[in-house]
Amino acid sequence: MSDLEIARAAKLAPIEEVGARIGLPAGALYRYGPHKAKVSLDHIASLGGKKSGKLILVTAINPTPAGEGKTTTTVGLGDALCAIGKRAMICLREPSLGPCFGMKGGAAGGGYAQVVPMDEINLHFTGDFHAITAANNLLAALIDNQVYWGNPLGIDPSKISWRRVMDMNDRALRDIVVGLGNNGQVREDGFDITVASEVMAIFCLATSLADLEERIDRIVVARDFAKKNVTAKQIQAAGAMSVLLRDAIQPNLVQTLEHTPAFVHGGPFANIAHGCNSVIATRTALKLADYVVTEAGFGADLGAEKFFDIKCRQSGLTPSAAVIVATVRALKMHGGVDKKELGRENVDAVKAGTANLLRHIENVRKFGVPVTVAINHFTADTKAETDVIAEACRQAGVHAHLCRHWADGGKGAEGLAHEVVRLCEEGSAFKPLYPDDMPLVDKIRTIAREIYRAADIALSPDAAKKLKQYESDGFGRLPVCMAKTQYSFTAEPDVRGAPSGFILPVRDVRLSAGAGFVVALCGDLMTMPGLPRDPAAYRIRIDKDGQIEGLF
Repeated sequence: MSDLEIARAAKLAPIEEVGARIGLPAGALYRYGPHKAKVSLDHIASLGGKKSGKLILVTAINPTPAGEGKTTTTVGLGDALCAIGKRAMICLREPSLGPCFGMKGGAAGGGYAQVVPMDEINLHFTGDFHAITAANNLLAALIDNQVYWGNPLGIDPSKISWRRVMDMNDRALRDIVVGLGNNGQVREDGFDITVASEVMAIFCLATSLADLEERIDRIVVARDFAKKNVTAKQIQAAGAMSVLLRDAIQPNLVQTLEHTPAFVHGGPFANIAHGCNSVIATRTALKLADYVVTEAGFGADLGAEKFFDIKCRQSGLTPSAAVIVATVRALKMHGGVDKKELGRENVDAVKAGTANLLRHIENVRKFGVPVTVAINHFTADTKAETDVIAEACRQAGVHAHLCRHWADGGKGAEGLAHEVVRLCEEGSAFKPLYPDDMPLVDKIRTIAREIYRAADIALSPDAAKKLKQYESDGFGRLPVCMAKTQYSFTAEPDVRGAPSGFILPVRDVRLSAGAGFVVALCGDLMTMPGLPRDPAAYRIRIDKDGQIEGLF
């Protein structure tokens, strides 16, 4: 059966029963139908005095077209922890419509390790992304309205940095002209995808509604003719934007196929933004469960690094353990095998590809977090191939676990669950990669050298100028969010394996003062993706029974 067929065949528990498993009363839930709900901020505030559980990060090797299964493993591990008698929860990001209708597909797990209802989660869900899009674009409209009505703030239209967003891949909107037809000051503008927006980052890093509004106030939207920053506070936008986000900021509660409670909330991309679910959802889960399994987007070079250096740094969260997901198929590709040849046993290619996995293990250890490896099993994998991975990990002092959660649900990941519990009991010595007071350019260089293994960075003159300006404006203590291809340690998506000694190009930087980081744009990565030649949208439809087909 397909993932969607498996999800539809499942008997879902009423969302009140799911909440009761973690001590959430029905009165704390705002229902969105029978199987999904938001948790009220008032109830969340009442949990403040409770002891926090253990936080487990699921990350992965660099993704390939062969697939890794990070979300599936996150769900499988959460189910497995419950299966061995632990009080566990899952925290995931919400899927973006862009990948759903583009190339990547849905993001609710797969097989018998899914969060459900998967079709609703992958589409409009509870409307959070629409609220974030509306809030972002309200600010854009208010900025241009200021300029239109006499420009009392003296905004330089050529220095407006705030871009519009939409949650869809549309390359035609990357660069546009606004203000035509006597509708304001004509200027160049553009769209980013919603998940790349600063509002999305703020939404996921805010700790409360008050913090959300304060962060929105700090957003730098433009420069004025006196070369000073113009903020959202000066535009008087924060109040109205917070109203649009008031309901959205409450975490969304759903369940897995095995009824494990799951928060699915927020959704910044990890190749562009910081790639983690909301701080509010994670903190709340830690008050409700003894073990909380969360994920960070793409490979550990992006998602895990940002989880540690941005989310944990800002929120005070301390991860107890990390899981790195790998597949035989993906390691073959990192070992030089073409996608068409992945079905054949190739032990040498797997062995060569483990260099990528071992690099990620080394990197996670740099943060002082104990780590294990989940080998996400595919039916074509052979014992000789999985043994090669296990042996490489053993030599690195790490246990690798063959996991069959896609086929068997939580039962297929019980070995991994026992290992995670053991690591959590060992204790973590978590620390960020770099100190707050390091200069911004050195933070970028540290990530490039320590995590990517670059020899150095090549900073464009414009980027260097902006970094100096940010520091003179008082933003020098912010962490850095690297925007880079997810497919490689380098800025070149076709360079697989574990390259080193290259030069990482940093073509531009952007200030996200409200979110609390500086974005470094590396290589040709776009903040508004395009659709592929054969988009998934061609195969998505409603069948004669009113059911959605082709979503995953």
